[in-house]
Amino acid sequence: MSEWLISLEGTEAGHRLALWLALSAAFLHAVFGALQKGRHDPWLSRGAIDASYGLMAAPFALFVVPWPEPYMWPIFAGAFVIHTVYKLLQAQAYTKGAYTVVYPVVRGTGPLFAVIGAYLIFGETFTLTQWLGVGVLLAGIFGLAVYNMIFLQAARDTLHVALALAVITGLFVALYTTYDAYGIRATADPFTFLAWFFMIDGAAMPVIAVLRWRKMTLRPDLSPLMLRGWIGGLVAFASFGSVMLATRLDKVGEAAVLRETSTVFAALIGWLALKETVGPRRIALMALIAAGAVIVEMGA
Repeated sequence: MSEWLISLEGTEAGHRLALWLALSAAFLHAVFGALQKGRHDPWLSRGAIDASYGLMAAPFALFVVPWPEPYMWPIFAGAFVIHTVYKLLQAQAYTKGAYTVVYPVVRGTGPLFAVIGAYLIFGETFTLTQWLGVGVLLAGIFGLAVYNMIFLQAARDTLHVALALAVITGLFVALYTTYDAYGIRATADPFTFLAWFFMIDGAAMPVIAVLRWRKMTLRPDLSPLMLRGWIGGLVAFASFGSVMLATRLDKVGEAAVLRETSTVFAALIGWLALKETVGPRRIALMALIAAGAVIVEMGA
């Protein structure tokens, strides 16, 4: 499997596979975000999810994939720090704001800075048409955020704090997207990076979640929470794993932009599953996001 994937790097077949991986990551990332924001406390949900995927990844990291090269350990340490800060910011943003307000801002800030980072680190460039697509996509994402900010009634008293946290979280999305692309390209076997990343990355949030749960006056039942964590762990493998593989196979910037069509899926999930309001204006803005992603791909 590893040899086959490596053979596709820089080829047209690799480009097509990266496209589908990025789009599947978009849908699954929206599902992942809804699982964290759902009826459970976001901190507890994230702790259960991270514990699940960390435990599931451990046997593969220790006994299946080749062990990392010595120079990979500092890279894993950097990824652990970046992702932990991102998750702390994300959980705090979800605590302060509605899902359909926070999520578009996070995902809208991320791709722009990821494209810039891909240029600075990997020398990737976008065509004029692709930059037009990025502009259309960002207009849709931030338009959706502004619309939510004006009309959504949920959590109005903490809205500005939630938006500020969402912007900062988006910067960390760009940082981890670019850094993970560097990490997965640095090791000979991409599945070595994935297995060890998930095992290491799952260590911090479960500790924070346990401490938070113990301080609660009304402690939630752990059974449904752990079920959510197990499902979220599987979704995390597919979502984050897909986009990391996409950044190894093809351009980091394109994968980052295409993944942000997750905002469309997030709005639909917020409407269908979380019972948050969706109207014709928001549907039009979601269509704008999708159109931007199509323009980026057509301009490649």
